[in-house]
Amino acid sequence: DSFCETRPPEHTELPGAATDVEEDEPRPKKSITIAVSSRALFNMMDDRRIYEEEGLEKYMEYQLTNENVILTPGPAFRFVKALQHVNARLRDLYPHDQELFDIVLMTNNHAQVGVRLINSVNHYGLLIDRFCFTGGKSPIGYLKAYLTNLYLSADFEKVQEAIQEGIASATMFDGAKDMPYCDIQLRVAVDGDAVFFSGESEQTAKEHRRDKFFQHETLSENKPLVHSPLKGFLEDLGRLQKKFYAKDERLLCPIRTYLVTARSAASSGARMLKTLRRWGLEIDEALFLAGAPKGPILVKIRPHIFFDDRMFLIEGAKKLGTITAHAPYGVGQKYHT
Repeated sequence: DSFCETRPPEHTELPGAATDVEEDEPRPKKSITIAVSSRALFNMMDDRRIYEEEGLEKYMEYQLTNENVILTPGPAFRFVKALQHVNARLRDLYPHDQELFDIVLMTNNHAQVGVRLINSVNHYGLLIDRFCFTGGKSPIGYLKAYLTNLYLSADFEKVQEAIQEGIASATMFDGAKDMPYCDIQLRVAVDGDAVFFSGESEQTAKEHRRDKFFQHETLSENKPLVHSPLKGFLEDLGRLQKKFYAKDERLLCPIRTYLVTARSAASSGARMLKTLRRWGLEIDEALFLAGAPKGPILVKIRPHIFFDDRMFLIEGAKKLGTITAHAPYGVGQKYHT
């Protein structure tokens, strides 16, 4: 709690996401679907090693033998727990509203080994009702059927597949240090340079000298920046924030968003902030670092997820303990092993 500045009134945990949903509906109306892979939700590195070194049959045998051994949390675990807290607060304020986060576990595991995942989900009290076991096939084809708003995976190839399908996606990495996180406020940080804005300004910066870039940004101040697929997810967060504001809960809002950019406020600040305003997004904190490292700032923020498009920045933030998500939307910022 020392990492949370305010504490809301006590809330009542209600059972899982989808109540009163017709059987033929892919999800509750108006819900925001977050699809998470099993390797993003849980630490399955040992399991993965067995699969790669000993093959599928040994892997399945290992899972069946260990189905009562609870998996430890993975990089998306705290993010999912924070989403649940937002849902609980929304239900307190809007008992009949279905505009909630709907979390789906997407995995290419076989259904026979699903018991261990279900046991682990139940052990931690995760309110995940929707599971998709695809038996070795890529689950990407199911993302559209589930009307997915955001897909988080530990597999960069699946993330690339999802992006090609037009779905906002990112590869998740755990921080190298175990740090306490706020349990009563979802904190989402994004890098504005390319994740947010499809790399247009980044390309200009690469092609021109600093003074030319400054001139370009000043002349383009009233021209909106192009958005990336993550814009939709950020709009979802902004819409939910406004529901708390409408109930005079601004100071106790369980969602807080951060723009963390290496750019300077002098050159790019006005254009970025005006673009956000045009989109109807209220970013809570905008941090223009003018080339200073992001790592120490992120340690202070302690986001449940930090989206960036450059792997060397992801690596730096990981070393200081930040949970990161590589979103390869920028100019040439692809992740290679």
